[in-house]
Amino acid sequence: MKTLQGKVAVITGGNSGIGKATAKLFAQEGANVVITARRQDIIDQAVAEIGHGAIGICGDVADIAHHRAVASEVVAKFGAVDIYVANAGVIDLKPSEEITEEIYDRHFSINTKGVFFGVQSIAPIMNNGGSIIVTSSLAASKVLPNHTAYAGSKAAAAAFAKNWAIEFKERRIRVNILSPGPTDTEILGKLGISEEQRDPFLEHMANTIPAGRLATSEELAGAALFLASDTGRFVNGVELHVDGGMSLI
Repeated sequence: MKTLQGKVAVITGGNSGIGKATAKLFAQEGANVVITARRQDIIDQAVAEIGHGAIGICGDVADIAHHRAVASEVVAKFGAVDIYVANAGVIDLKPSEEITEEIYDRHFSINTKGVFFGVQSIAPIMNNGGSIIVTSSLAASKVLPNHTAYAGSKAAAAAFAKNWAIEFKERRIRVNILSPGPTDTEILGKLGISEEQRDPFLEHMANTIPAGRLATSEELAGAALFLASDTGRFVNGVELHVDGGMSLI
């Protein structure tokens, strides 16, 4: 039997990068996958790639009403949810002196508020024994240049997760934190790294990671599968660094 056969998994930001790779793997492992993202056209493309009957719901995780709508649609379609991956996030790397109120609010609205109210809306419809995974970042615990606003937003989300692990103990809902290090995803382009700069950038980053390279989205998806499945059924309240050893240096 497949690892997640018959489970219902909701993944925010499932349209690209780690979220899409996780959605693909969960679907391959038998889960009924629901992804969310902000653009319908991108959702449609991702759903086609994920296959296995995956569905997409359009909306902004910074909007509390969106989370309530997702919960309602999941209940109508499946009755309940077993796995929730709070993965959607943004990053804008700037020194503190260049962080505007708009940039600050965007980080905390999506990376922090979006996680909190997503879990608040999903928890009541989650089956006992379910699994919640909060995608944080190596930057939440390791100081990296120009990451201050991003790091703060991700550290707050990680703190939520540890508290939820205790809050939900009576229902045996496990809550864990997935903290990626540098990962080779589409986000590199969003950081302003051109195709010409890509290889030198990857080489530079590889030199800072004991593993000698960036992670792939698929490797992060594999870690998420471990946390979501019965393989990790006794793992609760942990922060799993999937960073090639970068947190050690």
